[in-house]
Amino acid sequence: MRGTAYAWTMVILVSAVAIYVWGSSLRWQFTDLSAYQFFPILGLLAFSIMWTHYITGFLRRTFSLTNTLTAYYRYTGYVVLVAIVLHPGILIYQRFHDGFGLPPGSYESYVAPSMAWITLLGSVSLLIFLAFELHRWFKNKPWWKYVVGAGDVAMLAIFYHGLELGTQTHVGWFRVVWYFYGIVLVLVLIPKYLGFLLNRSSDVTH
Repeated sequence: MRGTAYAWTMVILVSAVAIYVWGSSLRWQFTDLSAYQFFPILGLLAFSIMWTHYITGFLRRTFSLTNTLTAYYRYTGYVVLVAIVLHPGILIYQRFHDGFGLPPGSYESYVAPSMAWITLLGSVSLLIFLAFELHRWFKNKPWWKYVVGAGDVAMLAIFYHGLELGTQTHVGWFRVVWYFYGIVLVLVLIPKYLGFLLNRSSDVTH
């Protein structure tokens, strides 16, 4: 039960931080909220909640926790799925509605041309995350580990995507928080892939 409480507390905390920095950047004025002002919070929430998935997974592996987190993963997973689809979806629709066409052209007219590839990086990451939803049917396949690995790369790509393009991630104190998320994410991933490399090395030598 304690592990479940920690997981839900972490989700509530990171979500509250995301909502706070987003609301503060708008001075809590939502009466004339545009799509361009709304879609960033979905990206912040998606990344922040997925980040807690990585942390809880790491803690379970490291300390061999047996607490069931089925409900936590299920319900937060639904939130993440909706957020990662709507985050680019709202932007794509609004750019098209405003006469800027479809990506990648609509991206290039929204950000500096030199940074358009970072928006596409986000779109590629979205496709990878959507592919991960197929785990219900394919998680026991031998090739599924490559989908999981691609998801980890996509998570790092989304961190960079948010760091460079996010309005809220350029707020002083939240930029520090965002870097903290990124550093912890890397630290969580290192043992996972270090263990994989060591196992591969052991297989070769034996």
